[in-house]
Amino acid sequence: MELEILDPATEEVVATVPAATAADADSAVRRAAAAQPAWAALAPGDRARLLRRFAAVVDEHVDELARLEVREAGHPVGSARWEAGNVRDLLDYAAGGAERLLGQQIPVAGGLDVTFHEPLGVVAVIVPWNFPMPIAAWGFAPALAAGNAVVVKPAETTPLTALRLGELALEAGLPEGVLQVLPGTGPVAGDALVGHPGVAKVVFTGSTAVGRSIMAKCAAQVKRVTLELGGKSANIVFADADVERAAAAAPASFLDNAGQDCCARSRILVQRSVHDRFMELLEPAVLAVAVGDPADPATGMGPLISAAQRERVRSYVPESAPAAIRGTAPSGKGFWYPPTVLEAAPDDRVSREEVFGPVAVVIPFEDEADAVRLANATEYGLSGSIWTRDVSRALRMSRAVAAGNLSVNSHSSVRYATPFGGFKQSGLGRELGPGAVAAFTEVKNVFVAVEGGG
Repeated sequence: MELEILDPATEEVVATVPAATAADADSAVRRAAAAQPAWAALAPGDRARLLRRFAAVVDEHVDELARLEVREAGHPVGSARWEAGNVRDLLDYAAGGAERLLGQQIPVAGGLDVTFHEPLGVVAVIVPWNFPMPIAAWGFAPALAAGNAVVVKPAETTPLTALRLGELALEAGLPEGVLQVLPGTGPVAGDALVGHPGVAKVVFTGSTAVGRSIMAKCAAQVKRVTLELGGKSANIVFADADVERAAAAAPASFLDNAGQDCCARSRILVQRSVHDRFMELLEPAVLAVAVGDPADPATGMGPLISAAQRERVRSYVPESAPAAIRGTAPSGKGFWYPPTVLEAAPDDRVSREEVFGPVAVVIPFEDEADAVRLANATEYGLSGSIWTRDVSRALRMSRAVAAGNLSVNSHSSVRYATPFGGFKQSGLGRELGPGAVAAFTEVKNVFVAVEGGG
């Protein structure tokens, strides 16, 4: 079986890639298990140097990787360059962790007690199609730094950047088998990795439904798992905020990657007293987003990933639905959908479910308590934004909103140096940040008895 890779902007086949079988997955895990002990036995400084060399090779190929991302995922080229640069930066950051996996010396009676961070062994990283480059690195960079071997299973629609990163790892000098890329479908290659007894941990980013299934399968083997799942994040605008700035920033919060982003602030909660003013400012900001050829540096939003995804988005916005704001998108070939803003009730389907497209709803609120109630009225809890000039309110809201990643007067969710993950149905565990490398280790405690004295 082969995977056909389509350009979402043209619907042209840009590549075909062999799809891995369950036997291929077994072979990959066995190669990884054979390579991992020597990789873990490297001096931490040597492992760090190889990862920094990998980062340098990625840096030399940023433009090439960005072009691949444009073709397979339809990301605007500026965003794709940032994503390739994020892989480079994360490898550099994780490399430092190889030399900073610090244990503890714990005071005890009768001897010396110390802890060690031991690598898990083989890690499977199952990557989604919405951000195929950076999310792959979120898993493999810290896992490699901790001394593990990694098998990456990219999404079946976007394997090209992952395959190229695997080649660049070898070019940088990483040993054979330490980082492998296994393109294939979820029901075949993905399931084979999840169920393989040689895989010690699964890192999965994707839908909450699939995440639940993976967690259940891992539970049968008491296998470690990190899950980054769905979101329905709130963008909360108070009357005392800089409303002009909040409106100008709002389009990027739900139109980045055509809304195919778990962190998308697709519920815009606006205090009623400034609602009309906010909407007046939001409309020109949304209409100013250039939707078109992702290879054009002026493009702000590209196509959706597939025809199926476009139909899913359409199901939330019937043609008869009154749109408060509706932008434009190219016609003809390509999986295009216009930026759309709806005024909806909190219990409407479009307000509750993750659309995963360039669609946001605007919902008015009365006061701080009402804003908290609306923000938390979801099964998800991944990210969100709070716009206010009142520092005390910003801190109160930051503690009250049930989400793993919040921004005040901005829409930033993801930095490689800070932890990332969700509350509730948005996931389990944390990626990135200072604890990322340790998350791919087991803590071993050792007590050494000390006899005699003086």
